[in-house]
Amino acid sequence: MLETSARLLRLLSLLQSPREWPGAELAARLGVSGRTVRNDIERLRTLGYPVDATRGSTGGYRLAAGSAMPPLLLEDDEAVAVTIAVRTVAQSSMAGMEETSLQALAKLEQVLPARLRRRVRALQEYTVPVPADREVPSVDTDLLMTLTAACRDRERLRLDYRDHAGAATRRVVEPQRVVNWGRRWYLVAWDVDRDAWRTFRVDRVTPRTPSGPRFPPREDPEGDAAAYVAGKVSAAAWRHRARVTVHAPAAAVLERVNPAVGVVEAVDEETCVLVTGADTLDSLAVRLGMLGYDFTVTQPPELVAHLRELAGRYARSTSPSAGSASGDDGSSPAASSR
Repeated sequence: MLETSARLLRLLSLLQSPREWPGAELAARLGVSGRTVRNDIERLRTLGYPVDATRGSTGGYRLAAGSAMPPLLLEDDEAVAVTIAVRTVAQSSMAGMEETSLQALAKLEQVLPARLRRRVRALQEYTVPVPADREVPSVDTDLLMTLTAACRDRERLRLDYRDHAGAATRRVVEPQRVVNWGRRWYLVAWDVDRDAWRTFRVDRVTPRTPSGPRFPPREDPEGDAAAYVAGKVSAAAWRHRARVTVHAPAAAVLERVNPAVGVVEAVDEETCVLVTGADTLDSLAVRLGMLGYDFTVTQPPELVAHLRELAGRYARSTSPSAGSASGDDGSSPAASSR
């Protein structure tokens, strides 16, 4: 009897996943026959759990939407994953989430068996986040819900937006995605009046009601909203910018360049242009040096001058005069001359 009850709980745990489970796959997961799976499904239905079944090669079993759930059933790794996720939310920039997340963790502990509860508590007590190096404005949870709902329903938004200087503008946008970059949140939207994609910091957005009409769906900007935001946010912080000719195929350079630090434009099969930047000339020089390919820089003049200075410094570090103090193997000049 105990074996049957444990198997039913395991079956319920699988059926909670938002997918259909073919009978053969359930049987393999549970280590029983297909007939036993069918009998167990009937037992669950008798207990009041509505299990839907569909026929055909793509059919299977799943719990009906809105079904009452049994006590929380989590595998060990699932419990750890949920704990990490909730703690991450507690430490995020979402306003009011710390207390709510801690309450959720307390509830999670109450329904976990003692073995898992001990592991989860250890994870809570012995993990410490590194404080942010600067204060990040919090984002209201209701605002995030409003923006994501507008993205889902494809409804135009009228909003007030404050730029970095505090100047306010009225915008009409077609929201596409809400992207979390670092500890900040960004709305990617099509700006109707400017007829172009724009990125808005969510903590500077104030929606106006009512929302506008629905709009037809669009593809994400540049095919990837997250990469688009990464590029825009990084570029906005650059003090020094450069267009660098790289003597390598664009595909090869793309493997070494994160979208957050540059855009690669193909010129021909053996050459491309890297549009990049950084807060300091040293950081920009290091990034170019780590490409692993020859490159040519003509602009800006201060970067050209800085690279020449570095080139001279590196050349002097390996010149014969630099090695006069010791031999190639670290020995004294007298020893190395023998």
